[in-house]
Formats: sequence, structure tokens, C-alpha cells
Amino acid sequence: MKANAAIQLQMEKSVYGGDSLARLPNPDGKPGKTVFVPLTLPGETVTARVTEDKRSFLKAELDRILAPSPNRVAPRCAHFGACGGCQYQHADYPTQLALKREILRETLSRAGVVFPPEIATLRGEPWAYRNRIRLALTPAGEIAYRGRRSHDLIPVHECPIAAPILLTAARRIQAFLAENPAQFPISELELFTNQDESQLQIALFAQKPIETSSWLTELHAELPAKTGLRLAQGGGLALRTPAHAGDPSLLYRAAGFDYRVDHGAFFQVNRWLIDEFVQLVTQGESGNLAWDLYAGAGLFSRPLTAKFKQVHAVESAPAAIAALRQNLSETAATAFAATTLDYLRRNREQREQRPDLIVLDPPRAGVGDEVTALLNAIGAPRITYVSCDPATLARDLRALTRERYRIDGITLADMFPQTYHLETVVELSRS
Repeated sequence: MKANAAIQLQMEKSVYGGDSLARLPNPDGKPGKTVFVPLTLPGETVTARVTEDKRSFLKAELDRILAPSPNRVAPRCAHFGACGGCQYQHADYPTQLALKREILRETLSRAGVVFPPEIATLRGEPWAYRNRIRLALTPAGEIAYRGRRSHDLIPVHECPIAAPILLTAARRIQAFLAENPAQFPISELELFTNQDESQLQIALFAQKPIETSSWLTELHAELPAKTGLRLAQGGGLALRTPAHAGDPSLLYRAAGFDYRVDHGAFFQVNRWLIDEFVQLVTQGESGNLAWDLYAGAGLFSRPLTAKFKQVHAVESAPAAIAALRQNLSETAATAFAATTLDYLRRNREQREQRPDLIVLDPPRAGVGDEVTALLNAIGAPRITYVSCDPATLARDLRALTRERYRIDGITLADMFPQTYHLETVVELSRS
């Protein structure tokens, strides 16, 4: 089908990634080619214009809504649609949760995972929840997010899902850099705040070396709250921090504990829901030994120390190790600077003590085949799997439940309202 061709569609369901799905009508009555259209909702009749024609599907952009869903609402943000950060602001919040539950259910079912019929939901306030954002700077020096379905920069003046102090600080940085953009060639900003917006950690990313960083102290003095500011150059393993001002870490109060979180370390993004989230993962657990794999700064390890005689917290990211060790100091916990795979391999080789509980909170890629094989071989009585990607979760659960485990409960934790992202907590026990 030619690009920009107009088609009328009846939207059927939402899919992971934020689009809704429809099928082209066929003269013979059989289902036609699948079409993915963003900014639409199941049940709506729309016209759309084709943007891509692949072998098995089409991509299209919404043109007009002929029959809107009763669950459609006006987006709160003026940038919604152009900005790539949110996908669901056009749906009321109960509908967002229902869509995510159905996507999770279908993803697990398609993978052949056997799970309880009920998926519980953990939800909180759906606005101003983000404690971390990353912004780009346009050639004109405006703060911007990446565009939807593109790498275009969309200048923004608001972000209703972010903690207000983050954009306040970003605007001050924008004004400061605008005074002399040639001297300060900053391309991106990352801003992170604690639960009550009393502290900030900010990284400025430069695409090329900056000859002097003496201005960093001057900028630091203009920023709100107690702020740690660093200049970062390069990327990935080559990332360097040639200059900084203020504190290199902040304290984040969560689930009754104060956590040190350093620049660049992972921490859960939803400041409204984090206490209940930690309780969900750790509640009802106790015993002699627990493992917290992919431990980060110790968000789950720290409360587990009150329930287990020993806790092993395993983390490989250099940005998190020092904070993890401090957060677990004066507890019966040990921090291991290792990958989860290496830690599990060593356990099998040395036949170390089997844990009563394993908590998994891997990145989006999940844990993978070798880790699931080792987990099955170790055979801990209970595993709690925290996932941020339903597809890799389904793959890993299929491997765990095919051999040794059964699923006792699943909770959709909506850590990312207004977006397609979903967090899942799965409780497994040895069958």
C-alpha cells in the first residue's frame, strides 16, 4: 500500500509499545493485514494514513477519530503526541490499567506460561511521579525530549509526569548555558530527585571535551535544593566525569530506610509508589538466607535484612557498588560486586548454602537462559521476579515453570502511568 494512503479502521486492542491494532478489511471476509496506529484506543473507528508497509503489517498515523472510545480523555500535557515520553494520556487512568493487564495476560499466555487467573494491581497517583528525567538540548539551546517514532528533538515547557523540581532545575540550566553556548557544549541533561524534592543529582553530558569546567561551580550555586552536579563526557564504558560540584550522592527515603544513591546508579522511578512496591516484593518473607540479585543500591536488600539472618546482595554496576555497601552496613548482609551469572556459577561450583528466597530485579533484557537454568538447578523454595518488560518476563517464566516452579501470584505494579511501560511482580514457589 502506498505511503500516505488513507484507510478506515476499527481498532481492536492495544499492544505493548503504546499502539492499538486493527486489521484491514478483505473482500473475502478473512482478516487482512495488521495495522498499528498510535494515539488510538480499542473500539474506536478512525481514519489513518499509512507510513510504512511491511510484509506482514502496516504502520499508520491517526488522521481522524470517527467514533471515539468513551474512555478517551483530553491529554493533560500540551506536548502529548509529538513527544515520545507518554503514550496513554488520551485514556482515562482505569482504562490504562485495564489495557496493561490485558497486554500482560496475553503476553504470558502466548508464551505458554501457566499463571493464576487474577492479576492484582498496585497503583498510585498517576501524575508528577517521576523522580528521574533525561532531556536533550536543541541547537538553539532549548530543553527537549525525543519525538514519538523519531529522534527529533521536541522542545518542552512542561512535563506533568515529572516531579516539578526537575523541570525547574532544567530551565535554570538552560538559561545559564544560553549565556555562552559555545563555551559549554552540553548536549543532554539527566536529573534525579529524592522523594520530597529536597535533593537533586544532575549530570550534564558533553559530546566533546570541554577545556574548562570552572563554570560548573557557578552553575551549581544557581540550582535549587541540595544539588550534586557532574560533567560527563563520552558514553558507555568510556564515560568519564572530569568535573563535579556538590555532593556525589543523595539520600532517598523509601520503605522506612534512608538509601544513599550515587550519580548514575539505578533507582526505581515512581516516587509515590515506591514504599508500597518494596512492601509488595518483600512482604511475608523470612528465613535464614535471601539473595537479592541485580540489587542496585539495595532497595530490597535493606528491608530483607530485618526478615532474614543473612542477605546476599549482588550487583555489577560500578555506579551502585559503593552505595550498596554503605546502605547495608551494620546489617547481616553482604554486598557482592559481581554479575548475577558469575555469582550463580560460583554457587553451583562450590555448592554453597541454598537460599530460602531469591529476589530478581533484572534490566529490560531479563535474566536469560543460563541464569534460569542455574536458578532451576539451585532450587530455592521461593523466587520473587520483578520485571520491567513483559516479553522477557514471559520467556524467563516459561523456563522456570517448565522445570521446577509454579506461579503463586502476579501483580501489575503501575510504576509508569501515562506510558506503555509496566512493572510486574511475580511470586514463584518450588513445585
